[in-house]
Amino acid sequence: MSAVRRSASWRTFIPLSIFALTAASCAGGSSDSAQSESPPDVSAAETETEAESAETVTLRIGAIPDQEPERLQRTYGLLSDFLEEELGDVAPGIEVEYVPVTEYESAVTGFAVGDLDTVWFGALTGVQARLSVDGANAVAQRDIDQEFTSVFIARADSGVEPIADVDGLTELAGRSITFGSESSTSGRLMPQAFLEDAGLDADDDFAGTPGFSGSHDATIELVTSGTFEVGAVSSSTWDAREDEGVVDTTEVIEIFRTPTYFNYHWVAQPDLDERFGDGFTDDFVEALRSLDPADPGDAEILDLFDAESFITTENENYDSVESVGRNADLIR
Repeated sequence: MSAVRRSASWRTFIPLSIFALTAASCAGGSSDSAQSESPPDVSAAETETEAESAETVTLRIGAIPDQEPERLQRTYGLLSDFLEEELGDVAPGIEVEYVPVTEYESAVTGFAVGDLDTVWFGALTGVQARLSVDGANAVAQRDIDQEFTSVFIARADSGVEPIADVDGLTELAGRSITFGSESSTSGRLMPQAFLEDAGLDADDDFAGTPGFSGSHDATIELVTSGTFEVGAVSSSTWDAREDEGVVDTTEVIEIFRTPTYFNYHWVAQPDLDERFGDGFTDDFVEALRSLDPADPGDAEILDLFDAESFITTENENYDSVESVGRNADLIR
């Protein structure tokens, strides 16, 4: 039973009890029988209700806003319901609440100040958040995140041809380019690192100032519309939008897929076991790992994450991203 439903029933009980007491008093006047009747034990009911409410604990989950808000709300709404059911046995009374944010930096800050208990981050924001909370850990990732890639896309009529390797990225010099969020691993950090490997400076070697769209979907839209000739996006978002028929490949095309790196992952606060019970962090990870693509409900969640499964991960997997982030002055 949710805290909202408990609270509602409690509020209903009190007025009805008071009404009953008043009615009994009026009907009996000063008769001995009325005076000898014991009133309902309202205080006992209040105590019981307060005890029930005290048992309710809330796990607040968050995510970087890397996709359209409607998709994020559906993804984490379904995941919250799933986790609430799966974790109910190990943490009785648990409620799981998705707390949306509008900027990547807000997700990092929310975790750093303790407003969010566990967050779905990209590699860069995950490192930033983890380093801000002593004892925080990367705990789970998707199957695809251990060999993740970014995709460079271009307007089909831009004249940009498919590129074979990192060195070939020099062909993009003089073009207008947009990244995703400034804190995006797959939409900014790693694409910019590969451009630098090719000898290109994002600030000096492109037409105009590079753009920052804010999300992968927005980058695709900006390149499709011709606002920018080239863009960099998450491969999982690009592949999913192609499969969904959202991308019009007569207007925008993939020109290069980068080498692999570790990316998205869940980062957990260090005090989850203390607050929710011994072993809770492991139980949270096991709940994610239990998502079964053969189950229709689980499959919907996995599809929204563009994944086949969740697997465990560890902090050391993001050492190389941390190094790139420090070189780019995005981690201090």
